[in-house]
Amino acid sequence: MNRMLTLLVALCLPLLAWAQDQTDALASLKVEEENIRFAPAPAEDDLAATDEMYTINKKVDWPIVIAGSAWSAYAFSKIYSKDTTRLAKILELNKEDINGFDRWAAGKNDDKASDNSDFLFYGSMPLPALLLIDKHIRKDAAKVGFLYWEAFAITGLLYTGSTYFVDRFRPETYATNLPPEEKVDGNYKNSFFAGHVAVVATSTFFMAKVYSDYHPDSKFKYVLWGGAAAATGTMVYLRHIAGKHFPSDLVIGTAVGALSGILVPHLHKNKRLEDRAWMLSPAMGQGYSGLTFTYKIK
Repeated sequence: MNRMLTLLVALCLPLLAWAQDQTDALASLKVEEENIRFAPAPAEDDLAATDEMYTINKKVDWPIVIAGSAWSAYAFSKIYSKDTTRLAKILELNKEDINGFDRWAAGKNDDKASDNSDFLFYGSMPLPALLLIDKHIRKDAAKVGFLYWEAFAITGLLYTGSTYFVDRFRPETYATNLPPEEKVDGNYKNSFFAGHVAVVATSTFFMAKVYSDYHPDSKFKYVLWGGAAAATGTMVYLRHIAGKHFPSDLVIGTAVGALSGILVPHLHKNKRLEDRAWMLSPAMGQGYSGLTFTYKIK
C-alpha cells in the first residue's frame, strides 16, 4: 500500500507542476494583454501629425528661402538690364536655325496678349491668401505663408538662374513687323524659360495642393485643381501668342511652377499613422506572442 501511495505521489507531482506552469503562463498573458489594452497615450511627437498639417525644418528651409530670395532679387536687376545686341546679329537671325519643335513659334507678336498676360501674372500671386478664409488653414497661416514664400523662392531661383546664364532670343525677335532697332534691347534675350507661366503655376497649384491637404474628401478641391490647370494653360497660350516664349520655354516654365507649388507643401506634410506604407505592431493570442508586419499598397 505504501509503495502504491508513493507511486501515485510521484506521478502527480509532475502533473501539478505542469498545471502550475500553465496557470502562470495564462496569468502572464492576461497581464500583457491588459498592458497593451491600457497602454499609455502616444507621445506628443506621435500626435503632432494630428495637430499640425506641415512641419518646417529651420535648418533646411530657412537657408533655401534666404538663398532663393537673395539670388532672385539680385538676378532680376540683371536679366532685365542685359547688354544690347549688335544690330548686325539681329539682321542675321534665321528661323531655320531653330529646332523643329520650336520653329513654328518664331515671328509671333501680339502686344495685347502680352498686356493681358501681365494682368494674370500679377493677379495670380495673391490668390493663395484666399485660403485663409478657411478656419482650419487660417490657424496655420504663418506656416502656410512661409511655405508659399519658399515655393516662390525656389521658382525665382530657377527662373532667374536660367535667364541670367542663358541668352535666348524671344520668338518676337524674328517678327518682321517690328523694327530691328527695337529688337536690339537686352530683354529680347530672355526667352528661356517662361517666368510668367512658372509664377502662375506656382501660386495656383500651391493653392490647390494646400486646400486638398486640409480637405482631402472635399469635392471643391477638384475646382481648384481645374482652376490651376486652366490659369496656367491660359498663361501658356497668352505668352505663346505674344511671341515671348518658344514651346520648350513654356513646357519648362509649367513644369517648374507646378512642381514647386505642389512639392513644397507635399514634402513638408506630416505623415499620419494611417497613411504610413508599413506598420510594425505587437500580436498576442493563446499560446503565442510576437510582432506583425503590415504593408499597405497605395
